[in-house]
Amino acid sequence: MTRTADVVVIGGGQAGLAAGWYLRRLGADFVILDAQATPGGAWQHAWDSLHLFSPAAYSSLPGRLMPRQEGKPFPDVSHVLEYIADYEKRYELPVQRGVHVEAVRDAGELLRVETDRGSWSARAVISATGTWGRPFLPAVPGRSDFRGRQLHTVDHRSPRDFAGQRVIVVGGGNSGAQIAADLAPHATVRWVTRRPARYLPDEIDGRALFELATQRVRDGGPRISDLGDIVTVPPVRAARDAGLIPDHRMFEALTPDGARWPDGTVWPADSVIWCTGFRPALAHLAPLGLRAEAGRIPTEGTRALADPRIHLLGYGDWTGPASATLIGVGRTAREATREIAALLGPVS
Repeated sequence: MTRTADVVVIGGGQAGLAAGWYLRRLGADFVILDAQATPGGAWQHAWDSLHLFSPAAYSSLPGRLMPRQEGKPFPDVSHVLEYIADYEKRYELPVQRGVHVEAVRDAGELLRVETDRGSWSARAVISATGTWGRPFLPAVPGRSDFRGRQLHTVDHRSPRDFAGQRVIVVGGGNSGAQIAADLAPHATVRWVTRRPARYLPDEIDGRALFELATQRVRDGGPRISDLGDIVTVPPVRAARDAGLIPDHRMFEALTPDGARWPDGTVWPADSVIWCTGFRPALAHLAPLGLRAEAGRIPTEGTRALADPRIHLLGYGDWTGPASATLIGVGRTAREATREIAALLGPVS
């Protein structure tokens, strides 16, 4: 059986819900298909101690401010999950859970969205699957020889899992800094980065980052990457100031029992955590042939240039400044849904 909707949103995390809020306001006929069993998107898979970069009021989806979390200026993961679940319920967004989208195909005037629970016909598709499902692991010599445990950011849960171990944390971004700081009181940590760690000024949080991104769109202000890579959230700042997480340059290879540096130094390790980023999870769009030679789908804003019925939402600056953040995704969701509304024409 093939069901129909004007718009199919693929992904029920923060980007998909933001799109749903605007589609509801526009009176569109839409459905949100989400592979997860419960609300929260990627947030439900984050490590236990993760906190937002911003105060609650500056971490909100469109239409509803995130309430403060008592005693915590930067909300933790549990608070974010409660907020997202409440948001979905409050606005009665039509999320279908446990639905894995396998492919989106051109079916003439319509698009066919194929899932493990049947197909949908749609006039437009918003892909909001994010990147958490495609962790990136670099091709490092000796990686297959290492006999210890190797994890990616997506696998880390609690520092107690590494108590008493020697752990190499690889990656000079926020995840690397936060996980190194998380582990430091419990394990012997060597934090490894390709270049010296670049901390943003201590007064910059997610709110300021969003304002900088907005300024750059409006009048060509400074790029955030010109200022630094790491937001100094309180746990990172405390570990940095205590000298617990000095950064070391990248090793040349893993060995069976640790890592080896170019000068011959060897550091034994029990575990390696790769905080080396992600790639967009877009395999479901492959049948449409939207990718350019460089591998990325060319877009104007969120709209795929090769097919204006397809919008990509929440994948980072590529599809809108700060669009991979709670506060930032609303702006690009609004623009995407406006374009889709214009494509669909008047709602009957």
